[in-house]
Amino acid sequence: MSDTATAKSPAEYWGSEEQKRKTARRHAADKRLQYCGLGAIGLAILLLGILVASLIRTGHVAFVQTKVQLEIPLDASRIDAKKPADANYRLIVRNAFRALFPNVKGNKALRNVDRILSSEARFIVRDYVIANADMVRKTVTLELALSDPFDQLHKGVIPSQVEALTLREIELFKTLVSRNVVSIENDRAVVQVDAFIDPKKILPDNLAFGEYGSIVKEGFRSYFLQRGADTSDTLLAPDAGDALKAYVEANLDSIGKTAQVKVPLAGDYDAIFKGKVPMKTNPRFASPEQIAAFKSLEIRGLLSTPFNWELFFNSDSRFPEQAGLAGAIVGSFYTLLVCFLISFPMGIAAAIYLEEFALTNRISDLIEVNINNLAAVPSVVFGLLGLAVFLGFFGFPRSAPLVGGMVLSLMTLPTIIIATRAALKAVPPSIREAALGVGASRHQVILHHVLPVAMPGILTGTIIGLAQALGETAPLLLIGMNAFITSAPGGILEPATALPTQIFSWADSPERGFVSRTSAAILVLLGFLVMMNAIAVFLRQRFETKW
Repeated sequence: MSDTATAKSPAEYWGSEEQKRKTARRHAADKRLQYCGLGAIGLAILLLGILVASLIRTGHVAFVQTKVQLEIPLDASRIDAKKPADANYRLIVRNAFRALFPNVKGNKALRNVDRILSSEARFIVRDYVIANADMVRKTVTLELALSDPFDQLHKGVIPSQVEALTLREIELFKTLVSRNVVSIENDRAVVQVDAFIDPKKILPDNLAFGEYGSIVKEGFRSYFLQRGADTSDTLLAPDAGDALKAYVEANLDSIGKTAQVKVPLAGDYDAIFKGKVPMKTNPRFASPEQIAAFKSLEIRGLLSTPFNWELFFNSDSRFPEQAGLAGAIVGSFYTLLVCFLISFPMGIAAAIYLEEFALTNRISDLIEVNINNLAAVPSVVFGLLGLAVFLGFFGFPRSAPLVGGMVLSLMTLPTIIIATRAALKAVPPSIREAALGVGASRHQVILHHVLPVAMPGILTGTIIGLAQALGETAPLLLIGMNAFITSAPGGILEPATALPTQIFSWADSPERGFVSRTSAAILVLLGFLVMMNAIAVFLRQRFETKW
């Protein structure tokens, strides 16, 4: 009876202070979990935004191309209207371009001017004349691409001048300044050097031919015994030996002794000691005169930056201003076409058998486990399999979209099978029961009733699998689809490249112009992936049946 008297009622228990504290802790834990989820989503969006923003910042300049408006006389003496392809278009374009610079003289200066224009411009003119043979004997105005360095200069990607000194050279100079041996005399930076005036190198009766420069360098190198003597020589001015010569001529008794002589520093170090930043012409350009010739084109309004259609309609090239994605896009299309034609019917057939017909036993369980495992196998393994089987054993052509599509179909099959089985399981059992109830066979039930209902989910899984295959690089590299292909493939048996491997090739190129084109190609690839996923979402929402 005492136990009954001391027991608390449910109302008293749930209203206790302890229970309120527990409830508050649970609510706080729920809030923390929500905040962690929101934080994770926010961080993912932030990282994705940084990625896309960096790609746009680097790659947007590749979507425009700097071109010059050039008047080209199509002289009949140089172009045969009956055989226009045989003309010397290099000479025709060169003469027309040089006419823009009448004040430039000398073969070297003219050759530097020629480098402003893309070396592939002659092919643009050739193709135009072949397509318009009636224009021979006339003067036409064409927009021709500039070479990559000047294209980058016009877009503001690279400067015309860069800092003249490297970090190591600046560190050497700072070491020298820290010794308090650098000063200004006669508005020029000089350094104090302890030079041993060797009588073997300087003869009293023949001072004009003494080895003054060698003596100055030997004394100067003593400041940099731990940093490399050869590099330190660049700090001295070319006329540093003249200062020692003047000192010896004024002090003949110094021969055979060690003297403290102040010799001038090189011009770049003189500037940095005075607080300036020494600059030099960007090594990508031949000379300041070449840059001046380019600037004159800008001043005259002959340059423009139209949309770079060549990025989509040209194939690969070793010249960045002419390189495009046409070959890679066509190669990816053929590769995905082969992949779809193999993996789509095979994946659906395998999923229907496993889901609708296969008995549940050890063999079917083993198959199901292996399919799930294959979906997680790294793509490079499929590339090795394709290299060994399709190329090594069957002898299919290397770099062909046929082989690439077969390799990607092996990788895509598990994804399609899993997605198809999930779509088939989602079909309500009443559909099957109703069809069987009206006398349909199992074959008719599946093809006429179950499969149409499951098709939106199947198509969604297929498109997502193909989108994943579109972005794969490793398997295509192993079968050689990173070859240098200058024209779009005409079929599935011709050598080709693909968008991911084209990106890989451009990223490995040393030319500065391929940096922006690599980012632009990634944006194009991302655009295709987004489009394919959008199609998958549309198909699912358009054909999905609501129950």
